[in-house]
Amino acid sequence: MPDHVHLVLSVSPKYRIAMVLGYLKGKSAIHIHRTIHGIKQGFTGRHFWSREYW
Repeated sequence: MPDHVHLVLSVSPKYRIAMVLGYLKGKSAIHIHRTIHGIKQGFTGRHFWSREYW
C-alpha cells in the first residue's frame, strides 16, 4: 500500500516490544494531529491508529 511505513528498530531487552510500539503510535498520533489541525494541545479521547496486534 502506498500509505504505510516500514521501521527497523533496535530495542533493549528490558523493554517490551508492545510497550515501545504503543509509545511510538501514541507520540506519532499526537504529532500528526497537532500538525494537521494546528492545535498545540488537547488530544485526549481521540483515536488515530487502529487497535491491531501482530
